[in-house]
Amino acid sequence: MDRLVFETHPERLAIARLAPDAAVPPWCGGAWTTVSRTRAELSVICAQAVVPSEVRQERDKIAIGIAGVVPMTTVGLLASLCRALADKSVPVFVVSTYDTDWLLVSVENHAKAKSALEDLGHEVRGACPST
Repeated sequence: MDRLVFETHPERLAIARLAPDAAVPPWCGGAWTTVSRTRAELSVICAQAVVPSEVRQERDKIAIGIAGVVPMTTVGLLASLCRALADKSVPVFVVSTYDTDWLLVSVENHAKAKSALEDLGHEVRGACPST
């Protein structure tokens, strides 16, 4: 596998779960946002600072993304990254966009995640964002 460069997003994120028929909420937005709807749920990931406390959510997530474009024909990349994180007991929530892949880990596991990726020969830029 080629050496990759990862960028750490500079704000803490929350993963929110809403009813499947809910409208995309007006608080959803910002520099890092993703919205996914299935028959079972509406998931929103965005800056945790804007997610209302009454919304079901997992907070203090850090997004570490592959810089550049990952071709959709790439095979095994996410499997190898997730295996490295699993070997260090780091749970991961993966978000793929058209261009690249993002690994969301908890604040308390950021250092272990960074170490796991660096052990594979990759570079991780950016620090864990403070509160």
